[in-house]
Amino acid sequence: HLGWAAETLGMQVLNPIFDGADSVAIEDALGRAWIIQQSGAVRMGDGDVPHSIDFGRAKVWLLERGLDLDKIFDDRYRGEARKACLRLWLEGLGVKSGDLSDEAIEDAVERLQQEQRQSPPIYGKVWLRDGIMGEEFDQPITVGSIYMMKLVHLVEDKVHARSTGPYSLITQQPLGGKAQFGGQRFGEMEVWALEAYGASHMLQELLTVKSDDVSGRAKAYESLVKGEDIMHPGVPESFKVLFMELRSLGLAVELLSDEEEMISFLEERKKISIKPKALR
Repeated sequence: HLGWAAETLGMQVLNPIFDGADSVAIEDALGRAWIIQQSGAVRMGDGDVPHSIDFGRAKVWLLERGLDLDKIFDDRYRGEARKACLRLWLEGLGVKSGDLSDEAIEDAVERLQQEQRQSPPIYGKVWLRDGIMGEEFDQPITVGSIYMMKLVHLVEDKVHARSTGPYSLITQQPLGGKAQFGGQRFGEMEVWALEAYGASHMLQELLTVKSDDVSGRAKAYESLVKGEDIMHPGVPESFKVLFMELRSLGLAVELLSDEEEMISFLEERKKISIKPKALR
């Protein structure tokens, strides 16, 4: 209904929400379009498309009914076009609205909607009937062309690759998203999938040198550049965070190697497989 009003008035409506139009502004636009059509001031072009408006004819038509065109078509007078439209619409239905107050006009419009199933032009809606039963619907309905708005998803905008890139300062894991040049998320369910296939080495690589094993990923990248074999993965940063959180709770947690040697995160040591010692 707003598109119909814009076409009649020779305007283009891109998005009334973003332009800040409220219900009063929209109803004013619909009222102006209805007044222009009723006055016969619309000049039609090719294909029965509104071409221009004869404001002189519209002004004479409104003056005969005691209304001012300049005031109705001035955006500074909010609601003026709406009230003028309702008064003219009521007059067309046989209701003398010249001496009615604004509140009385609203009551008359509401009464006509309920009793005579008449929808005012400022709503841009009409009463429709069910095609099977022939009964009228409970509310008036907007009739017109259907437009769809969709998000544009193109593969060329989605393609993304990363070898190295930025990491989170807290978790030391790669950032997410193409905009941040992030990595691919490997979540809990993906871990279960690799566990189901028994791909333990691939899973270990994904959760260490491809994620938050700070020293291990640096050495792995160096090995790839030099064409050497990749060393055994080290300790992920997330495990270190968990380890320190347990210690902050007052738990005496120690980390031992296969040779029962205590491992310290504060020192750079040779990468060896590790297992935590039981709490004591």
